[in-house]
Amino acid sequence: MPIECRLLDRPGIQLRVWVGAILMSTTVLIVDDSPPIRRSLRAWFERRDGWEVCGEAENGAVAVERVKALNPDIVILDLSMPVMNGLEAARKISSIAPKTAMVLFTMHASEHLTNDARSAGIKYVISKLDGAAILLDSVESIVERPRGKTA
Repeated sequence: MPIECRLLDRPGIQLRVWVGAILMSTTVLIVDDSPPIRRSLRAWFERRDGWEVCGEAENGAVAVERVKALNPDIVILDLSMPVMNGLEAARKISSIAPKTAMVLFTMHASEHLTNDARSAGIKYVISKLDGAAILLDSVESIVERPRGKTA
């Protein structure tokens, strides 16, 4: 159990240290060919405590390389992208980073797509029509909160 120690507590200045645990952010890689969607999702995640957007990618091929380099906890994938689509990327990500959770955020949600997505290693398929709030709730259900590791 972490212990909070106040090192400095003056008007306007406060420094605190928690001894015994390091609280880690859940890292997210956002993959979508639309810059406005990537910016919007980044803003949504960064408004929540305990979340860090570690990177972005504009297509599945770049996403696979970013997963290798960044080792995110969660990847948010669009389906329709140039170079490599979200399902192809998910298959590759599943093989190189099997512990990385994936969510498909797409305009093309359907039962058939959900079955294909699950076989590719994707945990949830969320329609963009449902909005970012539903996506964030789904992503939060994947991880245990708070996410901490003992020092």
